[in-house]
Amino acid sequence: MNTVISLHNIDVDKFLAVLDTCKGNVYLVTREGDHLNLKSKLCQLIGLTKLIEGGKITEAYVLCDNKEDESKLFRFNIFGDNGTKSA
Repeated sequence: MNTVISLHNIDVDKFLAVLDTCKGNVYLVTREGDHLNLKSKLCQLIGLTKLIEGGKITEAYVLCDNKEDESKLFRFNIFGDNGTKSA
C-alpha cells in the first residue's frame, strides 16, 4: 500500500520541477476520489488548476508508485528540498 502525502501551501513551480525528476507515477488524489497522474502535463493542468489559490497549492493528496519519489516529495513538502542542491 502506498503512503499518502498530504501537501499544503506548496510553491507550484518548484513542485512541478520536483515532479519532473520523479521516476515513477505520481498521482494527485482529489476530494472526489479521482486519481490524476501528475507525470502527464495535461493532468497537471487539470488537477492543479482546481487546487491553486493565489499561486500556491492549498491542499492536495499525493500517491507515488516509487518509494524514492515518495521520499523526494516528502522532503520537498517538509523542507522545500527539491533534491537538486549542490554540495
